[in-house]
Amino acid sequence: MSVEDVQVGTELPLARYELSREDLAAYAEASGDRNPIHLDEATARSVGLPDVIAHGMLTMGLAGTVVADWAGDPTRVLSFGTKFTAPVVVPADAPAVVEVTGTVVALDPAAGTAEVDLTVTSAGAKVLTRARAVVGLT
Repeated sequence: MSVEDVQVGTELPLARYELSREDLAAYAEASGDRNPIHLDEATARSVGLPDVIAHGMLTMGLAGTVVADWAGDPTRVLSFGTKFTAPVVVPADAPAVVEVTGTVVALDPAAGTAEVDLTVTSAGAKVLTRARAVVGLT
């Protein structure tokens, strides 16, 4: 993808992810983050959460995947940052759904980069804000 292929306002395709408690257990094992708020309903509720919640870095990783897939190569994602604003609640009886969309908000033809703002929601709430990636273009 080149600077000529992208313009301000270009939209990334909507991505929809389903997260089950089994997914959280697998992520906990792979990442080493076995905080019980991600794995045990009683613990999550004891600290004021509505239920088990997805790992923040898992949610951020899903958003980053959307950008990397759009860019065609994960090494083109030059930077990515966000603020965590709401948890992704994962009930026992159904998967949580995380939806990710993005829009190119700025181009720097001299640097060959595009800035992409992402919208990441679950259950109708924004779970990440100020989610922005810088993508290198050819």
